[in-house]
Amino acid sequence: MAASELYTKRARVWIPDAEEVWKSAELTKDFKNGDASLQLMLEDGTSIEHKLDPKTKNLPYLRNPDILVGENDLTALSYLHEPAVLHNLKVRFIDSKLIYTYCGIVLVAINPYETLGIYGTDIINAYSGQNMGDMDPHIFAVAEEAYKQMARDERNQSIIVSGESGAGKTVSAKYAMRYFATVSGSTSEANVEQKVLASNPIMEAIGNAKTTRNDNSSRFGKYIEIGFDTRYRIIGANMRTYLLEKSRVVFQADEERNYHIFYQLCASSHLPEFKTLKLSSANDFLYTRQGRSPVIHGVDDTKELSTTRNAFTLLGINESYQMGLFQVLAAILHLGNVEIKDKDSDSSLIPPNNRHLTAFCELVGVTYQDMSQWLCHRKLKTATETYIKTLPRLQATNARDALAKHIYAKLFNWIVEHVNKALITNIKQHSFIGVLDIYGFETFEINSFEQFCINYANEKLQQQFNMHVFKLEQEEYMKEQIPWTLIDFYDNQPCINLIEAKMGILDLLDEECKMPKGSDDSWAQKLYNTHLKTCSLFEKPRMSNRAFIIQHFADKVEYQCEGFLEKNKDTVNEDQINVLKASKKFDLLVELFQDEEKATSPTGQVPGTGGRTRLSIKPDKGRDKSSKEHKKTVGCQFRNSLQMLMDTLNATTPHYVRCIKPNDFKLAFSFDPKRAVQQLRACGVLETIRISAAGFPSRWTYQEFFSRYRVLMKQKDVLSDKKLTCRNVLEKLVQDQDKYQFGKTKIFFRAGQVAYLEKLRADKLRVACIRIQKTIRCWLARKKYLRKRSAAITIQRFTRGYQARCLAKFMRRTQAATIIQKYQRMCMERKRYRQKQAAALVMQTILRAYMARQKYQGLLREHNAVIIQKRVRGWLARCWYKRCLVSLVYLQCCFRRMKARRELKKLKIEARSVEHFKKLNKGMENKIMQLQRRIDEQTKDNRSINEKLVSLETSSTAERERMRGELSRLRGVEEDAKNKGNQVTLLLEQLEKLKKELSSTQKEKKTIEDWAQTYRDEMEKMVSELKDQNCSLKKEKDDLNRLIQEQSQQMTEKMARAIVEKTQQLETDLNEERSRYQNLLTEHLRLEEKYDDLKEAMVSSNVSKPGHRRTDSTHSSNESEYTYNSEYAELEEGSRAAEDVTRGIDTSLTLKLQKRLTELEQEKQSLRNELENREDQFQRARARDDVEFKKARGAELEYESLKRQELESENKKLKHDLAEIRRSLLGNAATGAGAPGSPAYKVVLEQLNASCEELEVRKEEVLILRSQLVSQKEAMHHKETMTEPSAYVEDVSKLKDAGELKQAYIGLKDTNRSPRFMHKPLEVSDLLSRLRSAAPDFHKLNEDGELWLVNQGLKETIRLLEHQLQTQRRSYDSEVESLRGELQNVKEENNRQQQLLAQNLQLPPEARIEASLQHEITRLTNENLELLAEDPTASREARVIILRRMVDLMEQLEKQDRTIRKLKKQLKVYSKRIGEMGAGQTEGQTSPGQMVDEPIHPVNIPRREKDFQGMLEYKKEDELKLVKNLILELKPRGVAVNLIPGLPAYILFMCLRHADYVNDDQKVRTLLTSTINSIKKILKKRGDDFETVSFWLSNTCRFLHCLKQYSGDEAFMKHNTQRQNEHTLSNFDLAEYRQVISDLAIQIYQQLIKCMENILQPMIVSGMLEHETIQGVSGVKPTGLRKRTSSIADEGTYTLDSILRQLSAFHSTMCQHGTDPELIKQVVKQQFYIIGAVTLNNLLLRKDMCSWSKGMQIRYNVSQLEEWLRDKGLMVCGAKETLEPLIQAAQLLQVKKKTDEDAEAICSMCLALTTAQIVKVLNLYTPVNEFEERVSVAFIRTIQTRLRDRCESPQLLMDTKMIYPVTFPFNPSSLALETIQIPSSLNLSFLTRV
Repeated sequence: MAASELYTKRARVWIPDAEEVWKSAELTKDFKNGDASLQLMLEDGTSIEHKLDPKTKNLPYLRNPDILVGENDLTALSYLHEPAVLHNLKVRFIDSKLIYTYCGIVLVAINPYETLGIYGTDIINAYSGQNMGDMDPHIFAVAEEAYKQMARDERNQSIIVSGESGAGKTVSAKYAMRYFATVSGSTSEANVEQKVLASNPIMEAIGNAKTTRNDNSSRFGKYIEIGFDTRYRIIGANMRTYLLEKSRVVFQADEERNYHIFYQLCASSHLPEFKTLKLSSANDFLYTRQGRSPVIHGVDDTKELSTTRNAFTLLGINESYQMGLFQVLAAILHLGNVEIKDKDSDSSLIPPNNRHLTAFCELVGVTYQDMSQWLCHRKLKTATETYIKTLPRLQATNARDALAKHIYAKLFNWIVEHVNKALITNIKQHSFIGVLDIYGFETFEINSFEQFCINYANEKLQQQFNMHVFKLEQEEYMKEQIPWTLIDFYDNQPCINLIEAKMGILDLLDEECKMPKGSDDSWAQKLYNTHLKTCSLFEKPRMSNRAFIIQHFADKVEYQCEGFLEKNKDTVNEDQINVLKASKKFDLLVELFQDEEKATSPTGQVPGTGGRTRLSIKPDKGRDKSSKEHKKTVGCQFRNSLQMLMDTLNATTPHYVRCIKPNDFKLAFSFDPKRAVQQLRACGVLETIRISAAGFPSRWTYQEFFSRYRVLMKQKDVLSDKKLTCRNVLEKLVQDQDKYQFGKTKIFFRAGQVAYLEKLRADKLRVACIRIQKTIRCWLARKKYLRKRSAAITIQRFTRGYQARCLAKFMRRTQAATIIQKYQRMCMERKRYRQKQAAALVMQTILRAYMARQKYQGLLREHNAVIIQKRVRGWLARCWYKRCLVSLVYLQCCFRRMKARRELKKLKIEARSVEHFKKLNKGMENKIMQLQRRIDEQTKDNRSINEKLVSLETSSTAERERMRGELSRLRGVEEDAKNKGNQVTLLLEQLEKLKKELSSTQKEKKTIEDWAQTYRDEMEKMVSELKDQNCSLKKEKDDLNRLIQEQSQQMTEKMARAIVEKTQQLETDLNEERSRYQNLLTEHLRLEEKYDDLKEAMVSSNVSKPGHRRTDSTHSSNESEYTYNSEYAELEEGSRAAEDVTRGIDTSLTLKLQKRLTELEQEKQSLRNELENREDQFQRARARDDVEFKKARGAELEYESLKRQELESENKKLKHDLAEIRRSLLGNAATGAGAPGSPAYKVVLEQLNASCEELEVRKEEVLILRSQLVSQKEAMHHKETMTEPSAYVEDVSKLKDAGELKQAYIGLKDTNRSPRFMHKPLEVSDLLSRLRSAAPDFHKLNEDGELWLVNQGLKETIRLLEHQLQTQRRSYDSEVESLRGELQNVKEENNRQQQLLAQNLQLPPEARIEASLQHEITRLTNENLELLAEDPTASREARVIILRRMVDLMEQLEKQDRTIRKLKKQLKVYSKRIGEMGAGQTEGQTSPGQMVDEPIHPVNIPRREKDFQGMLEYKKEDELKLVKNLILELKPRGVAVNLIPGLPAYILFMCLRHADYVNDDQKVRTLLTSTINSIKKILKKRGDDFETVSFWLSNTCRFLHCLKQYSGDEAFMKHNTQRQNEHTLSNFDLAEYRQVISDLAIQIYQQLIKCMENILQPMIVSGMLEHETIQGVSGVKPTGLRKRTSSIADEGTYTLDSILRQLSAFHSTMCQHGTDPELIKQVVKQQFYIIGAVTLNNLLLRKDMCSWSKGMQIRYNVSQLEEWLRDKGLMVCGAKETLEPLIQAAQLLQVKKKTDEDAEAICSMCLALTTAQIVKVLNLYTPVNEFEERVSVAFIRTIQTRLRDRCESPQLLMDTKMIYPVTFPFNPSSLALETIQIPSSLNLSFLTRV
């Protein structure tokens, strides 16, 4: 193909760039041969000219089509070169967040620097069992491929993980080991897989450190061999280590750390157990502070140490050894802080009492003197003498550091050795998988001995990798039988020879180390002299004589020679080692320095002195111990160990994982192209690409090629032979025959050919699209034109019609206007005439009225003047009389006032004297006691003086009284004179005042008249306003009533919703508990199976012992005590038989399993109790809701009762008032106005009499109504439901007592009262007073409308009572109907009793008694229930009577039974005698012919058939035969086809009924136990047969239903017939066994689901995803080296029809076996869940399946599944809902994914998908054709932002192992047991029908 065909306009190419390495550009002009440059335009729109190299004329690399960008396998790219690889990795890493990519046989892993959720157990399960090309790239896919090839090819495998520091090698290796541990499991109780994983934190603690490139960099290489047994389960592991970086112990660069373990110890120094280590902060020790970065962000060293210690414990390293290790590590830190000072130029010393050296010596158990001596001195030995030489400070410091490194290396080797011991097992290893975690190619500014060894190892690995890739390519070509030529690839054998060959770099280094005065400089000169001229790969730097350059496969590396010899020798002072060996207090330290023969590893390899490897090298016995440690140099040891590693890898099948570090700043999902390209070149990925590109990298099967490029073929080119068709088409499309080759099954293409074919295909599709668009646009334009033309014609038609209608309307309006004008004018004239006539009449009327009023007023004035004169004269006379009377009274008052004043003055004088006396005596109170004696002494003197004073006082008093009387008389005369003078003045003033009052009274009269008129007007206005207010209040009342009803309805609905929500929550909790319980049953079953397997292993190991017999010990956890004891005895028997077999199996395992079984049984019982509690809570909650509603209903009835009582009280009060009015009217009948003959009296009296009569009638009706309300209240308790609307239930239920109810009713009554009663009511006393007045005025009596109001109130009362009467009538009618119904029930009961009596008469006597007793008990129970409902007290009395009668009846029954048994025994004796006598008589009297013609007892045959009780009798010794024939050897197919469903269950139950009938508990227990164990046994034997499992699931459920149906519980007997109720179990309650059998049914159901899943699992992905149900919708994209399963339906490929056929087979099998319909629905729901979950999980893990066309295929497949459900009538079983996540995923693939509206639609549509699933599908969405567009990163970010607030699980995949909790709804059988016939084919002739 010419370049001009590819480098055309709009072709895209890659050009070099300094920043991005490669940049994309597009040709703006066609390239022609001979052009010196290309015209390009960059992606940012910049136009450039790219000049070609004039020598090579190489054109820039072409860019792949967009549909190939982002492929899982780099070899699927059409153009294979460096920019294509880099761009594909970048797109997958940045845009799709995919860190794994295949590159042929290599898995490229890019470190995301972020925790991803793609390593969970669900992901492991998804990759388990899958082909490597069928799923997206993953480390689990590589691990699965290695595991599968190990099992398939019987060949050991290796996984080689490489990459530079920080690329993620350790994590990748860790996940690979986790995969093996999860998939395989272990065979011993020690859980080896957990120990293998536990070794990781230990090795990371002691071998990993923080570097500038990685926070957890492995500073050593390791190769872990994971061993497997014959069943490919992990049995152990072994670890080999390489080249530990010991120099890090004593030195760290900036921003780096020492090994993690040191910082973990320093961070935990505060713990009590670490106080003896005398540690502190890491900044206090030299060996941990040099990097100045002691803390790693996000890492807690204290927690990490706890993890490390737990791992040590798990691996068997006890606490004492752990503390010993920590002592050694702490001693190393203290040793680094020992300060060595200069003594002189050639010697040094350690100051005495150095605390760090003291701590070191205490920790390692050596003396301070010895250690300080040999840290500053060394011993030199000659042939004859030994010298002790001092060391200068620098050499002493180096010796100290060398000792620290040596101790750490020994400790590292010791830990590795003990880890291997913990991982080793005594089980023979069948195969292994090795995981190599080794350093990648390294190049730094200063490269030393460590980098040299690392790069040497990578050279060896790269050589092995190249050879393996070349070998695979060669095998592929040979298998397809195509010609191939030798592919030229880079061979790095010369570089390896330069390093390891004779006289190579390592040989010269070892030779220089043996020289007495060898140095780095002399070694460098030897290198120059040896290799500089002979080897092109070796170079010398221009500016240095102490360095050399090696051209490695990845890059040139310059090594500095300084330190090579010292590091290669790895020397340490032997005297220091001897001091440590001499430690007597620290055994671990001595163990570290044991002889190498004693310290061999479990694999027989010896740990190297440098801690880098183990070598199988045995030193000479004649040499001393010190020489053994330095026999081999580090370089020699590393070369030997590397050769051993290569031999191991060459003996295995390798798998490669190349880890890439995307940036140097540890930024999440940040891609640096420069760093990535460096690593791709270094790790060999680009070399793989080059080798693939050199051959035929693109490979298609003939079917895939035909399906993809069918559009390029013409119809005549398509032949029946697809291979020939492809050959003919390719010869036409690609002229160059060298560009492709035809193999046996595939077509091989050179690089770029697929892109060319894709270009042709896209061009063909583009032309077709243009033609389709042209045709469609023409059709749309014509359709639009026709639509417009039709619309124009329609508009014209309607317009013309409209104009015609307008003209007709105008004409009609004109005519109508004329007529209107005529009549209008006539009306106006008539109106004017009538107005004038009316005005004249009004004027005449007014004038005549005025004249009449004037005359009337004159007469009225005269009459009024006479009346006024009369009244005034009378008033004046009265006034004069009153004034005289007032004057006299006034005089009397004045006189009395004078006397009162005098008396007052006298009293005041006396009061003053008393007060003075009190004041005088107040001061003498204190002197009373002093003067008391003197008073006593003067008492006698006073007596005489007192007598004289008394006589004097008497005389003075009489004189005083006479003088006072005279004075009073004089004062009275004076006052009288004054009063008479003032009286005259007062009379004159009063006269003036009366005149003024007369004038004011006249004015007030006029004012009152005016006020009366105004008041009358206001009252009329107020009446109208009150009427309006009345109307508005009525409306408000109606609105309030409606609002109350609405609120009541809302409250009812709210309560119903709350109940529904609570019910749903309880059901959800119940399902969760069921699920937990059933999962425990599954775990219990798994442990039982494991226990049985171990038991079988024990039996098989002891098979040679005579008399040994294995017993079945599988039993349910909830069986009876007998079952448990019997099986425990079997267990003891089995264990005794295997007592001697303890060499291979640890007996502790059996005890642990037994203990675990007991714990699981207890947990199972507790969960069962919790489940029952939850169910009880659910029932109690429902009952509580019912009680609350009943209480609310009772409150409502109480409310109605109070309302009725209030009405009665009002009626009584009204009646009383009316009676008083009546009496008052009758009492005043003698008055003139109120006489009986007056009109007003007659009207009122008639109304009162009528009201009284009506009240009497209403009173009787109210009494009747009360009685009916009571009866209705009782009836309401049985009829009310939760959904009845009640307007006041919520409010009334909140009131606490009757008082509150009454107040509420009064308030409601006041609210609902009519507005006309709202003003002040008329009191009865006021009405009576008005009627009894002297001149009652009837107008005044009714001026406020009192009588009218009373009348209206009575009318409303009458209406209310009429309404109550109607309600009573309706209730009476309903009561009559209920009584009629009860009468009908009584008649039916009578008929039933008669029938029962007739039946009893037909029964035999013993059955008649039993039936009559049963009937009597039933009748008494019903009566008891009725009495309890009516009257609890009476019910208790009746219950006592019934119990007494029942006791009497039971006693009679026992007597009858004893009599019957006695009579039966006598009857048997008599019948036997009669039979003997009859036989003798028959032999003597009858002939053989008579015996045949006349049978002896012909009547017994129907009697036996009639009396069959549905039971089967068997002997105890036949129980094993019964179980064997009915369970173990029964073939389900024959039973399901020929016999009734569930026949084995019926037979077993009939046998159980007989055992219950004879009251044999032993027989019941053994039968049930044998049945359960036999079913378990057959399921264990044939558990993978769906038909068998389904058959026994159906029979187990039927047996469980029979136990319930015939248990005697009323809940299960409701649907039974009378005959079936007679067959109930009578002696035993088998409720516990029902639970055991229910557990067994759950286990069978789970076994059925597993069996069904195993059958469906291989079909689902192929049928639902890969197979094209709609052919031609999706094309096949180019694939890489790892081919996926073809979507074309070849022979043997599963399709959707295969799934539907299998589902139909499942359904028909379960229907044939008689499985319950509800159980079938649950099975189908589980089937559809498995289909949906597996399909969705594979969709989420397969990038090639996420396309628009695949979404259409999935939706079509789902519709077919729904159609199957519809055909089977299973649409309501919930199976469709389980497919909702898959449906939404398919819709997500098909919807638009561009704008914000699309994002909103996706968020609202995908409710069943999690955010992680939605984002994953969008990231994986891949266009199949060029016309589709990728999903932009911005759109995905928008989706994530919108879904941020969702509360959901972060799990990506659905749990395919999840099983819905199963329930077994009770399904009674209508089949009568006595009608069941046992077929002879079952071989159950030993069963006897009873």
